[in-house]
Formats: sequence, structure tokens, C-alpha cells
Amino acid sequence: MKKLLTIFCLIIGVYLFLHINNYWIVTTEHVYKSDQVPKSFDGFRITQVSDLHDAVFGDNQDKLVKKVQATNPDVIFITGDVIDSNRYDLQQSMAAVKQFVELADVYYVIGNHEVATNQVSEIYDAMQKIGVHILPNTSHILERGGDKINIIGIEDPLNGDETQTMLNTAMAEVDPSLLKLLLAHRPEKFYTYVVNEMDLVFSGHAHGGQVRLPFVGGLVAPGQGFLPTYTAGLYEEDKTTMAVSRGLGNSTVPFRIFNLPEIVVVELKSK
Repeated sequence: MKKLLTIFCLIIGVYLFLHINNYWIVTTEHVYKSDQVPKSFDGFRITQVSDLHDAVFGDNQDKLVKKVQATNPDVIFITGDVIDSNRYDLQQSMAAVKQFVELADVYYVIGNHEVATNQVSEIYDAMQKIGVHILPNTSHILERGGDKINIIGIEDPLNGDETQTMLNTAMAEVDPSLLKLLLAHRPEKFYTYVVNEMDLVFSGHAHGGQVRLPFVGGLVAPGQGFLPTYTAGLYEEDKTTMAVSRGLGNSTVPFRIFNLPEIVVVELKSK
């Protein structure tokens, strides 16, 4: 009887551990300081939401929405995989996004899962109807207090286009003298972002390495394999800084281990 009780307690303990790792959202804050940041954008807060994968956080996504609201965003960036191609449910996936647009302007790029559904046009249409700014290999000028910055977005290379080709298209009307913020789903393309002199990049896709260990980091990530380089946090090379979100949901692998779902906030600071 004691052995059965022990086994039962272990099963419950494992279940609770996995449940917490899947649904306890944390907020990670970073500061990006540069002389490229205009004075009017000093203190500007960008909240990044990535890799929702159709996950549900409370009734009508209330836990997720409240977490995002608490970050006091000036703008919200969604960096792909809002939906999951293995269980495509656009209306459920859009529940949180419909509430995000009431908090701040929302900018969106697709990830590999949107491409895999073959429903990109439907997803774009749904996003635009609720007021989301979509960035399919294009750019947008954001103005504040008389100052301007570039917001640039590229689609996922699963669509068959090279990252550099998509960047060439997206950069066609970009003012190179202004701060360049790039939304791009895949962090493993960091070198391409660097050679194109992006200032600040927002990526996801790696799911934090799915399993995170002390002194090791993430164990595996799509596009990077085992012991991936880019899984979470800030990465810097030359003039480029990349913020990688651990994301919120899961896809093929259903559980996170020591890898809580994450919202990322980057506050701009002018030198």
C-alpha cells in the first residue's frame, strides 16, 4: 500500500511540475540603449509575444492578456507561430490577439507553422480585420514626438524564399539613418541580420531549447539541433542586438522542462 501511495504521489508531482512549466507565464525585461534611439522614444516599451502555438492561458486567454497588460506596452510585437499547424484553430488562436489590439498597436510576422497550414492569406486577413499591422516582407515608419524609427518584418523561409531575399524586399523603402527594428521568427538566421546591419531583432522559434539546464541552457531547438546557440535572452554582434523569446506554447514536444512560458519586454533608452 505504501508503495502504491508513493507511486501515486510521484505521478501527481510530475504532473504538477509539467503543468507549472507549461502554464506559469513569466515576464523578462531588457533595456536596449543606443544613440540610434531618438529622444522621443526614450523609455518606449516593446512587449514581444511569440510562439503561442494555440495554447490556452485561462478563460478567454485572460491570464496571458493580463500579463501583457501589466507590462505597459507602447507597442506589441508578435513574432510568429500564433497558431499550431498540428491543431489549426484560428479563432482560438486569435482570442488573445483580439484583446492585444485594445492595449497597444500590434505588429505581426508569421512563423513556420503559419506557412505549414497553407492558410497564410486567411491568417493575414483575420489579423488585419481586427487592426493588427502585418509585415509580410515590408516596413513601417513609427512616429512619436516628431521622431521616427523603422519597424521591419520578414516572413518565414519555409515559404521557399531566402532570408536575404526577403530582407531585400522589406528594406526597399527603409531609411537607413533611422533605428531599425526587425521582426523575424528564426534566431538561427542571426548572421544574416548582422550583415544587414539591423539594430534590434525580435525572434522566437527556439522554444527556449525546450529543456533548460543550469550552466548548459537549452538542449534542442528547431533549425539549430542539439545544444543550440540562440534560445533565450539577448545576443550581440557588431551593431546588432537580437532578443530571443522562449515563447509561450508547445508543438510536437508537449512539455517544457525548467523552461517557463515567457513574455519579453525591451525598453528603448537613448544615450
